[in-house]
Amino acid sequence: MVCVTRAARGTLVGLVVVAVLGGIALYFVAKNGSHPFHLPRSAGCTVSNADTNVGLDLTQMSNAATITAVGIGRKVPDRAVVVALATALQESKLENLDGGDRDSVGLFQQRPSQGWGTPEQIADPRYAAKKFYTALLKVKGWQKMRVTEAAQKVQRSAYPEAYQKWADEAEVIANALLGKDPAAVRCTLPDADGEVTDLGALSEVAEAMKLDYGSVSATADTGAKAVLVSATDATKGWAYAHWLVARAADHGVASVTFAGRVWTADSGEWKPAAVNDASRVIAAL
Repeated sequence: MVCVTRAARGTLVGLVVVAVLGGIALYFVAKNGSHPFHLPRSAGCTVSNADTNVGLDLTQMSNAATITAVGIGRKVPDRAVVVALATALQESKLENLDGGDRDSVGLFQQRPSQGWGTPEQIADPRYAAKKFYTALLKVKGWQKMRVTEAAQKVQRSAYPEAYQKWADEAEVIANALLGKDPAAVRCTLPDADGEVTDLGALSEVAEAMKLDYGSVSATADTGAKAVLVSATDATKGWAYAHWLVARAADHGVASVTFAGRVWTADSGEWKPAAVNDASRVIAAL
């Protein structure tokens, strides 16, 4: 007979609990994808389509929104946005890195020594995204290539197949931020109280949208304590609405309303709205 002491029993119970929790986590990753940021976060974002959920933290979501908005502003094909997002996911996990391999900088790990720009320029997500799209569009036949082949033509990586593993996630994120999938970006913000403390922040939101997109009809309405964004069609409307949700943590956006749906920062969810206006997006601080 094996005799187990009280201390040993406690250790065994702890190990069993760890194993069970580990099994649950492994099941979640296996079910939802192979990458670690598919795990849920109390403050963070989820991008969804009919059968896939991609989890991003607030910084990753904000950078993805800027990359996509820059592409929309430059009128690049939707496929270019997918390639750009897959590249940034591989190179930096959508983090605007201060450094990297040798003199690499930023979202795409572009190198000043290879003519991408100064370190300060490359560290600007808008600049970095514009440079990536410019290089991609110069690649002959890139639209017929696999995501990893198109990305490799631009990046010249030592691991040319590495980009492909992000292709599915990049497509889900791109479709949402391009406005193809309604109510597909959901973010929960920490300490969201919905109280406007600085009406000047409204102008900052409108200006940030214009900088990302290049051209957008976004105006600050201090009376309504909201930013109003004109939408010429539902696709553009959802693109703008998702940008506002994706960058809500950067600017203190508390709610976004469009086409009969409203997202709130505290719940992180899209719910039915009292107003069903598909001609403009309303972002309240």
